[in-house]
Amino acid sequence: MDPTSLRAAFGRFATGVTVITCRSADGEPHGATVTAFMPVSLAPPLVAVALTRTSRACTYLDRAPFAVNVLAADQVDVAMNFAGRPTTDPIRWAPGPTAPVLAGTAATLSCAPYRTDDGGDHLLFLGEVVAVDTTGSAPLLFSDSAFVEVGKRAAESVWAGSFDDPHSGWFDAACDFTPISTRPAPPVTAGRDRSP
Repeated sequence: MDPTSLRAAFGRFATGVTVITCRSADGEPHGATVTAFMPVSLAPPLVAVALTRTSRACTYLDRAPFAVNVLAADQVDVAMNFAGRPTTDPIRWAPGPTAPVLAGTAATLSCAPYRTDDGGDHLLFLGEVVAVDTTGSAPLLFSDSAFVEVGKRAAESVWAGSFDDPHSGWFDAACDFTPISTRPAPPVTAGRDRSP
């Protein structure tokens, strides 16, 4: 697989921008800009972040609490600061329930360590969310190697009312999953292609 083509394809998936914050080995606040963040589960409340194995944050997050700071649209300088291009403006830190957090974000999820998994050239850190804080600020987005802002809705609430609508619940116990087809699969015959 050509890494350049793969990176370009990954870039077509627009994401939010987060800064994962924790404490360094000497107890100081530390952060890393991460777009590879994903909500995983509501029960238990889990999130996952992927960090390059060679990053300093990887060494700090091993079995350690952390916070996911979802950056607001006006925090491009904060994103760049924790991506390795320091800003001249001071970073506004605040105490958090599990780890230091950033002020002025769109949302913050404070996490206890849950487990760490192999992710190739990355490590996948799962955290159990113990506290959340949200604001009315629009989130900062990242797409095609550029920061972008939330635009107008693509459609008028087409998701609302569907079985997967986050406003009414994710596949709750009332949902009835009926198979589309109950016809048994045809037997597999060795040496014969049964494709249609």
